[in-house]
Amino acid sequence: MAKSSADDLDLRRASESAIEDPNQNIIISIRVAKTHGIIGKSSKLTRHMAKPRVLALSTKSKGKSTTAFLRVLKYSTGGVLEPAKLYKLKHLSKVEVITNDPSGCTFTLGFDNLRSQSVAPPLWTMRNIDDRNRLLLCILNTCKDVLGRLPKVVGIDVVEMALWAKENRPSVSTQRNVQDGGPVASAVPENELKVNVEKELVSQAEEEDMEALLGTYVMGAGEAEAFSERLKRELQALEAANVHAILESEPLMDEVMQGLESATICVEDMDEWLGIFNVKLRHMREDIESIETRNNKLVMQSVNNKSLIEELDKLLERLRVPSEFAASLTGGSFDEARMLQNVEACEWLTNALRGIEAPNLDPAYANMRAVKEKRAELEKLKSTFVRRASEFLRNYFASLVDFMISDKSYFSQRGQLKRPDHADLRYKCRTYARLLQHLKSLDKNCLGPLRKAYCSSLNLLLRREAREFANELRASTKASRNPTVWLEGSTGSGQNANATDTSTVSDAYAKMLTIFIPLLVDESSFFAHFMCFEVPTLVPPGGIVNGNKIGYDDDDNDDDLGIMDIDENDSKSGKTSAELAALNESLQDLLDGIQEDFYAVVDWAYKIDPLRCISMHGITERYLSGQKADAAGFVRRLLGDLEARISRQFSRFVDEACHQIERNERNVRQMGVLSYIPRFATLATRMEQYIQGQSRDLVDQAYTKFVGIMFATLEKIAQTDPKYADMFLLENYAAFQNSLYDLANVVPTLAKFYHQASEAYEQACTRHISMIIYYQFERLFQFARRIEDLMFTVASEEIPFQLGLSKMDLRKMLKSSLSGVDKSIAAMHKKLQKNLTSEELLPSLWDKCKKEFLDKYENFAQLVAKIYPTENIPSVAEMRDLLA
Repeated sequence: MAKSSADDLDLRRASESAIEDPNQNIIISIRVAKTHGIIGKSSKLTRHMAKPRVLALSTKSKGKSTTAFLRVLKYSTGGVLEPAKLYKLKHLSKVEVITNDPSGCTFTLGFDNLRSQSVAPPLWTMRNIDDRNRLLLCILNTCKDVLGRLPKVVGIDVVEMALWAKENRPSVSTQRNVQDGGPVASAVPENELKVNVEKELVSQAEEEDMEALLGTYVMGAGEAEAFSERLKRELQALEAANVHAILESEPLMDEVMQGLESATICVEDMDEWLGIFNVKLRHMREDIESIETRNNKLVMQSVNNKSLIEELDKLLERLRVPSEFAASLTGGSFDEARMLQNVEACEWLTNALRGIEAPNLDPAYANMRAVKEKRAELEKLKSTFVRRASEFLRNYFASLVDFMISDKSYFSQRGQLKRPDHADLRYKCRTYARLLQHLKSLDKNCLGPLRKAYCSSLNLLLRREAREFANELRASTKASRNPTVWLEGSTGSGQNANATDTSTVSDAYAKMLTIFIPLLVDESSFFAHFMCFEVPTLVPPGGIVNGNKIGYDDDDNDDDLGIMDIDENDSKSGKTSAELAALNESLQDLLDGIQEDFYAVVDWAYKIDPLRCISMHGITERYLSGQKADAAGFVRRLLGDLEARISRQFSRFVDEACHQIERNERNVRQMGVLSYIPRFATLATRMEQYIQGQSRDLVDQAYTKFVGIMFATLEKIAQTDPKYADMFLLENYAAFQNSLYDLANVVPTLAKFYHQASEAYEQACTRHISMIIYYQFERLFQFARRIEDLMFTVASEEIPFQLGLSKMDLRKMLKSSLSGVDKSIAAMHKKLQKNLTSEELLPSLWDKCKKEFLDKYENFAQLVAKIYPTENIPSVAEMRDLLA
């Protein structure tokens, strides 16, 4: 017989390695086959594919308590055992041997803690009956020792298990732990075996009763089936005897039967009565349900009728036109006292129109005849009111302006400058601000004609105010006219040295801007809000414009209309390009024509003093930089046009001055410093005094054009007489530097031209001094130049043998050039002084001349020492002493 796997020591060691817990003691480990079986109608067991597994029974002691485990181990891909499942033996509730398996080697283990009891437990199949009995016996003994109870055993006789244990007692092996090794299995004799089957399965008293019972039968211990069959027959006999005894007591049975019959009759009567009552109750239930159904329908109909009446009342309330509102909309007055009633009527009409439009009105009502008629009536009211209100406002704007124009006290008069005051005009207009907002909500198209009417009327007033103010401003400003000829060559040099003060001219222009620019911005802002343009406020009430307080002292010029936005869209800050375009177009109509009076002031100021264009340009630029709001488009354009006109006027002055400079070259002969050189310094000093703000670029451009023309003209005049050209240039460039020295230190543009003149001066000095030196010592320095030219092609020692460069030629040249050197130096000084008109330049020019001569002579002496070492010439020191 093959050896059981329970005795395989290698299997036991592999199981202990897989558990990896030294505190657990393995009782038995045995190989099994795991399947999932299905019992069909044929009462045969159908198995799936069997999987090899190892069942290991182990215990773990912790103090006085002991826990038993049943472990399922599987084989990995490398053939090594690894844990698959772990069951606690305390949850084992049933051990069942499958009776459908003919071999009897298949069983299941039922645990009461499994999550899904609907899934069939796995089937464990042993190799033979002995392995099965051995494993099950070990499990039962462990349950009794550790848990003190046995699980339910199904499909196997306990007596049969006890008999098998007695027969196979010598083959059961025990294990003992060796301290220096693992568990060791050894066979022990029967008298030393500590396993007592009777003790394990039944008690001693039970064993004695079983032996006494078995002693009454003459049977062997191995005839368990015959013994069991005999016990069944005896049990049946005893049950038959009990039934016979019961049947013998007939009187008692008759009495019982009579009682049962009476009870049956009562029950049948009761059943008949209950049937009758049930039919009646069913009919009553049907009647009650019918009544309840009719009642429910009546209640629902009542509720629906009530809701319908309420809805119709609401609809009628919406469609009703109050008589007082109808009177205001169709024929009411627009006087100031009646404006509250008109505004309330507009609010009602707006809400009524919205109320009969989706989504405020249920779509089911939209096609009702009454709703359509009421909508047509409201539209008629709207068109009537819009037409009446528009006509009134057009006439009202015109009458307001006509009243102000007819009163001369509103405008500037002779000897009195009048600041325009539109507080009363705006106050009267604010009365109708809410009316305009309601007109916008009713019909946006009606605002176009109203805006044009307002712009046309107010434009007349603004132009009249600007014209009267500008005329009186020019008349009241006292200023002497300065000549526009600054750089004319025919006039005296001191003509403009004491130019009159013309600051009142620029002050008048600044006053014009100070009065009217804030006024135009305020009018633009008021118009944008009053006429319901969706644009932000230009300047807050009492705000600052370009660093100056808005020129209004009264408290009534607050342009805030003091009204709430009717349409929630009016509160949005975003504006469409179409809205801005419409606003700018309206502002053009509102303010167009007023620019002519500003142009007149600019032209008047230019005629008095063209240089005042510089200060006016700075003033305009300062105002222009402060106009950032969207509704100030026309004001920005006006200031931009003013700035461009001022720039054109100043450019005209610059061009005329440049023509004056260019006329100098037409003279036959010019000597000395030209007249426009010192005059330009005076002009530049005056221009610097007028610079304000951003006008620096304007002045720098003028400087660039002036100086460019001056230098070009200077060069052209110099070319007319080449003999004296360098002397003429150096005198004028020196005069330019002297006159602009102070300004060049503070004005970067003039500093650039100062350095340009300095370079030109140095070049002219060098050419003129070289000419004078060569005029007196021409043979000397020509001889040196010939030597220098030959040194590039001929060796130094061969030069004395060249034609015209011999030692004899050197001596002749020295004799003729240096025999009267002191007279030549005096002649050179006299020639330098001869045509010089600016005597203050002579010392510096003579020093330059002496230095240039000594440098040239020193170079000549070095050449002679190198080429003619034996020849003696006057030394540089002697020449320096002679020049001193």
